[in-house]
Amino acid sequence: MNEKDMGVRKLFVSTHGCQMNVYDSERMAGQLCQDGTWQETSNPEDADFILLNTCHIREKAAEKVYSELGRYKPLKDARPDLLVGVAGCVAQAEGAEIVRRQPLVDVVVGPQAYHRLPALVARAARGETQLDTEFPDEDKFAHLARRSGRRRSPTAFLTVQEGCDKFCAFCVVPYTRGVEVSRPAARVLEEARELVADGVSEITFLGQNVNAYHGEGPDGSDWSLARLVRAAAAIDGLERIRFTTSHPRDMDDDLIAAFADTRKLMPYLHLPVQSGSDRVLRAMNRRHTAEQYRHVIARIREARPDVAISGDFIVGFPGETEADFQETLALCRDIGYAQAFSFRYSPRPGTPAAERRQVDPAEASDRLQRLQVLLTRQRQAYQATQVGHTFPVLVERRGRLPGQVAGRSPHMIPVHLMAPESALGQILPVRILGSEANSLSGVLPTVPGAGGNPPNMKWSLNGGGGIPSGAEPAPSGRAV
Repeated sequence: MNEKDMGVRKLFVSTHGCQMNVYDSERMAGQLCQDGTWQETSNPEDADFILLNTCHIREKAAEKVYSELGRYKPLKDARPDLLVGVAGCVAQAEGAEIVRRQPLVDVVVGPQAYHRLPALVARAARGETQLDTEFPDEDKFAHLARRSGRRRSPTAFLTVQEGCDKFCAFCVVPYTRGVEVSRPAARVLEEARELVADGVSEITFLGQNVNAYHGEGPDGSDWSLARLVRAAAAIDGLERIRFTTSHPRDMDDDLIAAFADTRKLMPYLHLPVQSGSDRVLRAMNRRHTAEQYRHVIARIREARPDVAISGDFIVGFPGETEADFQETLALCRDIGYAQAFSFRYSPRPGTPAAERRQVDPAEASDRLQRLQVLLTRQRQAYQATQVGHTFPVLVERRGRLPGQVAGRSPHMIPVHLMAPESALGQILPVRILGSEANSLSGVLPTVPGAGGNPPNMKWSLNGGGGIPSGAEPAPSGRAV
C-alpha cells in the first residue's frame, strides 16, 4: 500500500466469536471508512487491509487464527504492501507472539484499543509493525465511529457493558477484556436512536456480564440495566429489546420486574449456569448454587410466564465426577430449556482451572453427548409447544428457498415462511405450522376479503404484550 495513493482502499474484516465481536468489527470498520478513504469488501483478494477479529473462548482458538493467517500468506507474498491485522481477544492474549509466529502480521490490536486503529494502520503502511494491547484510560466507545444512514438489517447489537469482575476459574474474559466498564446511558440511548433511524427495530444490548450494567445516567446517578431497558423502550420505532449475556448473581429484582412491565423486552433470557453441581460451581468460582439458580429462574417465570430460557454448560470441568454430572442432568430436567449451549471443558492458558488435574477426554466427551441428547430433546419439546400458535415474527432476511423469508419469534426461535420481499424488516403475525430440527415453519394469516397474504402488514407491538386482539396467547416457556 502506498501512502501517496489517493484511491479508495479496500478493507476485509473476518469476524469470529461472540456478538460483541460482531459489534466491534462494525465499529472498527466505521473508524476506517468514515472519511471515505476505506471501503469494505467481502473478498480478501481485493483487500488492501485484512483484519481478523478473534475470539479466545473456544478450544485451540489461537491455532485457528494462525491457520487462517497462513491462508493469507500467498496474498501477502504477491502484494507486499498488503496489510494484515489481528484484533480481539487472541490479539490481547498472544500479543507480540503473533508477530513472531506470523511475520506477515502488521497490526496487533487488543479490544480496548480499537479506537486507535486508524493511527496504527497509518504507521503500519509506513512499514512499522504495530502492537497495541494496552488498557487505556480513555473511553474507546466515545471515539469509535458508527456509520449512519446505511442500509442494514432490522436487528442490531449494541454494546453497553464490557469486561467482567467475576473471575470464573475457566474464563479468559477478565484478562482479555479487562474489568467491568459500563457505557453512559445517554450515549447508549443516542446510539439506539441512531440505529432506529437507520431502520433497526430490534436491539440486543451486549455485555460480557450485561446485567451488571451500572452506567452513569443523565442525572449523574448509576443506572441499572432495567432502567436502561425501560428508557430504550420509550424510543419510538424500537419495537424489541433483548440483552445478553447475564450472570445469575446479577439478576436483580428490578430486572426481573422489567420482564413483566416492559413488554418490548422480549420473553427470552440466556442465563448460563455451567453446572448443576454445587461442588463444581465452587471450583468454577461461580459464587452461586444450583438452588439459587433454580430460584432465579422460578422468579423470572413468575414475572413472565411465557419466557424461553437458554443456558450454557461446561462438562468435564477439572474434578467433575459422574455424580456431579448427574446433578447437571437433574438441573436441566428441573429447568426445561428452550435451547442451550454445551461444551466439553478445554483449558484456557493463564486461567486457574488450566493448572488442575483434567478429566479424561473420552469420559468428558461421553458426558457431553449425553447432555446434548437431553438438551436436544428439550429444545424439540419446546418448539412443539409453539405449533398452532400465532406469534409476531420480525422478518430479517431472505430464506434459502425462492419466495421464502426468515426471522425470529419473540422467543428467539428461527421462523421460516413464504412471503414477498416487502415483508423484510416488518414484524408480522405468523401462524406456526411445523417444527423442524432448529427452527419453526409458519404462514401469514390471510385477511378476510383480501384474497391472500398481506404484503405490507406491519404488526407493531405498541408496548403491549405482542399478541394482537383475537390471537392466541403464547404458551408457557417451559420445556419438558
